[in-house]
Amino acid sequence: MKIILSRKGFDSQYGQIPSPILSDGTLLSLPIPSKMDPEVKFKDLHHGDLSYYDIIRMLSPRSSIKENHTCHLDPDIRSEVKERPMERVPSFGQEKAALRHLQNQNVGIGDVFLFFGWFRQTQYIDNRLVYTPNAPDLHVIYGYFQVGGIINRMADVPAWLKDHPHVKADRWNNPNVIFTASQRLSLCPGLPGAACFQFDNRLVLTKSGCKRSTWDLPDFFRGISISYNKNSWKEDCFVAASKGQEFVFEANDGAVEWIKNIISPEIVNSPHSIAFTMR
Repeated sequence: MKIILSRKGFDSQYGQIPSPILSDGTLLSLPIPSKMDPEVKFKDLHHGDLSYYDIIRMLSPRSSIKENHTCHLDPDIRSEVKERPMERVPSFGQEKAALRHLQNQNVGIGDVFLFFGWFRQTQYIDNRLVYTPNAPDLHVIYGYFQVGGIINRMADVPAWLKDHPHVKADRWNNPNVIFTASQRLSLCPGLPGAACFQFDNRLVLTKSGCKRSTWDLPDFFRGISISYNKNSWKEDCFVAASKGQEFVFEANDGAVEWIKNIISPEIVNSPHSIAFTMR
């Protein structure tokens, strides 16, 4: 089984602020702005009673993101952010160089993506959501996705997937696929094939007191080759590559146990997360 550590959501270039760790533990990955995807606006996505646009404006009043700005909702693994067809399955698209990298690594059905991104703890001060003062910037794993199907032709896209950003006709002019999630996670059959996590320290990649790309991986990873990450190991840490979306490795026994510990039922979101409302 291949595991893909997949970097997603707001970063220092796209969005330019950390995604929030909400007070209820929700890891709310903010999808990157995208003029290419007119179907979904930040104001169309909701967590409880607030839109993603509301949340962004509270966290960053000077954000360049405006109410009518659109975003790239991908991976699409949080079911409750907008209305869905009943037959909807979690999905994730990839294209161009990033897709070629996955193909060169022979990523396919049964392999597992662990989505991570830039996060910071938040809290309410004077009835306003703000970043917790002095909270560190962290790389955190916020969700997982086991590949159950691969759509690599526009003609094979089902009707329920028609709003996915990778369905657009011009994307098929380049290497482009849409992955759909398995019904169940093979490592933990009691769990769905894709889901988001509630915050837990075991999901934090960043080494305490360090920059977010300096990770505290278990020592057994020293014997594992991770794509895009040559010479990343230092004496007491792993410094993740600054470039590249998809870091692929073959899971050994240690990695499988590490992943099972991360994908634990008590921190996997139910299909409908706790509502998030103004207090």
